[in-house]
Amino acid sequence: MADYKDIVGTAVRNNAGALTSAKTGELFYDSTNLDFIYRQPNVTSAGAWRTGGNLNTARTYQGAAGASSEAFITFGNYPRQAITELWNGASWTEVNDLNENKGLISGAGTSTAAITSGGNADPGKSLNTELWNGTNWTEVNNLPAVVSRNINHGITTSALSSGGEEPGGATANTNSWNGTSWSEAGDLNTARQLNSGVGASSTNAITVGNFKPAPASPPVAAIVESWNGTSWTEVADLNTGRSYTTSSGNTNTEVTTSGGEAGDNPGAAYAQTELWNGTAWTETTDLNTARGQSGSMGGAFTSALHVGGSPGKSTATEEWTGAGANIGAWATGGNLNVVKQNMSGAGTSNTAAISMGGEIPPSNTKTGQTELYDGTSWTEVNDMNTARAKGTGGGTSTSALIFGGSEPTITAKTESFNGTNWTEVGDLNNSRQLIAGCGADNTACLAFGGEDGDAANYAITELWNGSSWSEVADLNTARNNLPGAGTSTSALGSGGYVQGGTANVAITEVWNGSSWSETGDLNTARSAARSGGASSTSVLAFAGYGSPGNQAVTEEWNGSSWTEVADLSTARQALGGNGTTTSALAFGGEGTAITAETEEWAGSSIASKVLTD
Repeated sequence: MADYKDIVGTAVRNNAGALTSAKTGELFYDSTNLDFIYRQPNVTSAGAWRTGGNLNTARTYQGAAGASSEAFITFGNYPRQAITELWNGASWTEVNDLNENKGLISGAGTSTAAITSGGNADPGKSLNTELWNGTNWTEVNNLPAVVSRNINHGITTSALSSGGEEPGGATANTNSWNGTSWSEAGDLNTARQLNSGVGASSTNAITVGNFKPAPASPPVAAIVESWNGTSWTEVADLNTGRSYTTSSGNTNTEVTTSGGEAGDNPGAAYAQTELWNGTAWTETTDLNTARGQSGSMGGAFTSALHVGGSPGKSTATEEWTGAGANIGAWATGGNLNVVKQNMSGAGTSNTAAISMGGEIPPSNTKTGQTELYDGTSWTEVNDMNTARAKGTGGGTSTSALIFGGSEPTITAKTESFNGTNWTEVGDLNNSRQLIAGCGADNTACLAFGGEDGDAANYAITELWNGSSWSEVADLNTARNNLPGAGTSTSALGSGGYVQGGTANVAITEVWNGSSWSETGDLNTARSAARSGGASSTSVLAFAGYGSPGNQAVTEEWNGSSWTEVADLSTARQALGGNGTTTSALAFGGEGTAITAETEEWAGSSIASKVLTD
């Protein structure tokens, strides 16, 4: 029998206590506690829905197609519209319309190769088939008969149309598409309409739920049928019978079904989500908003989208991330050399960061101290020319910029760091403190918001080109003490404090290089937080001050919405911070007292499991 070394290539390491250097997938022996310990990634045990960017057009009974929540297309609208929108993982863009105005349709395929057939057109049910090539819709050979409320399964070269409503009522008819034309195939066991379904091809599909018009009672069913290329077979029912569901998946053995209604419009909407593993349905995390009559597609267990729907016509989008996603976590890092708060931070990871200036207790003395972090410890390097706090910065640990702040007089001074020394460069046009900023390096930064030390908030935004600052478009909401993340052309400002107004806010604005746009709010309103991110579509915001006090909350931004992730170990405000959504650093600040503590964020984390018999 092969031993561990033969299989893995190394022997089991022996260590007195926990072996912190053990890598993912490594087994080691703890000789102190007499345990074999295995290192494995921390992953989610259940999937979750998160809010995404809204559709441009509210819609119901639309078709949809896509292989994952990162690339998706939705088309049609009730009662009859041809509008098509394309999802890029963060936002929707209108693209070329269907050739026929219709609703009560479904779709199959991907965001670049989709098929739709049937539907409710003008003046009635349709038999048209259209194919999407990533740019345009093209009419191809028709279905054998008109139908609406039918389900399309598969891909553009191998698809099915099942069930629906023909002129005589609900139908069990199934038609198979070979990439060119339709042919009749085996009927469903139960005629149905206003259900959902998915499939890999014309030989692999599933149909879920049913609507039964009056006088049938109840008006919905939980029945599910699976297609093997020749015939339909009834399989295990949904836990909750419903109509107008949406389903996502690429095969008939892995399906996510969400939402739905208790009957025909205006039936009560459901938020339930169920997962199908080929044998049984399991209830899992609900949608954030109960709704039916929506569009959905994606990779089922791991990645899906639920869009639009009813009650009312909705523009809402929700993204599904299945169980097994990496769990980020904060871990203790090396302390700053000096306890301080209101410092500025910059850097691209938790292994290469810079802390600039700050206030040292007990009298909050302004300092010009600079410290560099290497992933383990902080090292003091050359001081800034001007001691200051409550400024901000951007760049990296070898190419950084600090600007604004308090000396204690409020300043416009800017200094540039080349990895060794600081040099005074061109001042901001407007002196301010509690300012936000970001930037890729010391030649390209953005400064925004802040205050004058009295009662005036600033919305002013300034752009640094390596030698001077120029005023550009203002924030929509003047505020101070907000964090900034991203670059001079793609930035995000979140939260902050509005003096004389609503105090701590959750407002988020995105910068596209020329103007600011309001977008989805933080879940927790706060000021004095910090953030890190490579662009306006991927940001981590952490810590801060908000009701009822100092915050440990961490939120991740995906370009359209914020999701709460693992908290900091120490709630704090007025700290330093930097990094990205996968590798960030939080250091210093005010917790129960002003601290030198550092915490390191990793977008994925490792757990140690003790092996037992």
